[in-house]
Amino acid sequence: MSLEFAILGFLNYHPYTGYDLKKIFDSSVRHFWPADQSQIYRTLANLTERSLVQMEKVPQDDRPDRKVYHITDSGREELRKWVAGPAPLDEPRSAPLIQVFFSGILTDEEILQKFEGYAGIMRMILERYDQVPSQLGPFEKEITSPREHFFWLLTLENGMLSMKASLEWAESIIQRIKSGQVPQE
Repeated sequence: MSLEFAILGFLNYHPYTGYDLKKIFDSSVRHFWPADQSQIYRTLANLTERSLVQMEKVPQDDRPDRKVYHITDSGREELRKWVAGPAPLDEPRSAPLIQVFFSGILTDEEILQKFEGYAGIMRMILERYDQVPSQLGPFEKEITSPREHFFWLLTLENGMLSMKASLEWAESIIQRIKSGQVPQE
């Protein structure tokens, strides 16, 4: 459901093709809402059926026609209602935490290896998050509102703080394992 509103939000700025939307997702919101090309096209088809967007075919000489999507007035109205409404709270799910929950069946060495790998992935993600502001460049030129940019960067701040907290947690577990604080059978 939220993918629909993310697409409507981007189309509220500017008409885009599905391909352009994929590039925008990858350079702006991927750190908290990744979307693959097929999801985007399926969602655009659904939004078109519901008259929240309309598709315009733009002829090209040497290629197939481009399909450019525009948000409709009813699409803008739906987007505004959704953004102004209560935050949609999904039940939290975490495959890594399910693994942690049942890690008592592993040896300390296996658990240490798992958490060192987990911490390494989080460091890598934090490095990627550090690059997000520079990746926004082309999109920032299209949308010049400092207000919009402020709210975009708040989502990055949230991701970085959450990832730093998870990294700190993983590093504390590594220290507890190394210092022999894990109960043995």
